[in-house]
Amino acid sequence: MDAIESVKKEMFRRKYSSRTIQTYNYCLERFLRYHKNDSLRGISKKDVKDYLDKLVDKGVSGSTLNVNLSALKFLLKNVLNKNFLFRIKYSKTPKSLPIVLTKEEVVSLFNSLENNKHKLMLKLMYGAGLRVSELVNLRVNDLNLDNNFGFVRKGKGNKDRLFIIPRILKEELVDYAIKNRLGSDSYLFNGYKGNMSVRSVQEIIKKASRKAKINKKVHPHTLRHSYATHLIENGYDVASVQSLLGHNSMETTMVYLHIARPNMINVRSPLDSLQLNEDNRKSGYEEEYNKDISSISQE
Repeated sequence: MDAIESVKKEMFRRKYSSRTIQTYNYCLERFLRYHKNDSLRGISKKDVKDYLDKLVDKGVSGSTLNVNLSALKFLLKNVLNKNFLFRIKYSKTPKSLPIVLTKEEVVSLFNSLENNKHKLMLKLMYGAGLRVSELVNLRVNDLNLDNNFGFVRKGKGNKDRLFIIPRILKEELVDYAIKNRLGSDSYLFNGYKGNMSVRSVQEIIKKASRKAKINKKVHPHTLRHSYATHLIENGYDVASVQSLLGHNSMETTMVYLHIARPNMINVRSPLDSLQLNEDNRKSGYEEEYNKDISSISQE
């Protein structure tokens, strides 16, 4: 298991996130138990392919297959200095649209909460587009309330990023900090042992969505998805949303264009015109419809 320690040290040196390190180590431990070879130097491309084929036979998901391949590549290239030319293609993972709440459902979710601290947490998570891990690790001195922004420190990919603090929450955040006697270096939302746990936030949202009778699978990241989608519905461009979310690739952000409500686009279905021509010639609606189409074509 010295190889595992070597991978840990190398990943720490390269500033990989703790979650990625933990995932890679888990994958490598399972591979090494399967390999059962005294010498790691004897690992070949065939060993890697056979192991991945075994995972495929077990019916693992495409994302699980990909992360195992990435972990093995890291071990071989960066720890064992084996420069194999891998021709193993990454598995395609099915792309599904994320679950998003309507603006009305977001309001219902907030209104279902009686605990003011829990309500403030969810409002900030939605209003700033924060990941749950970013929320629970926020400290008071990460917030610049005078200028309506804050900083996520060492977020996903071990990166810092700026986020916008909703103006409507400024006074509430100040009152909360004063009431709870929070120091500048205190966690904004304390738990029993330091900061609040991710699990606690998950439970809060689960219970709130059930109480609000929202018939969707709601979890903390749903609020971030909703934040991004509602920004686009409100007319903000993808580049701005990408920056606020901290996405490296615009393609990651583009998914929210597909989720935004159709009413953000001033276009009518062609079926409406067919129905118009057949049933509503005398209603005056046809004239209104033609004006709409004309205005769109001129934009």
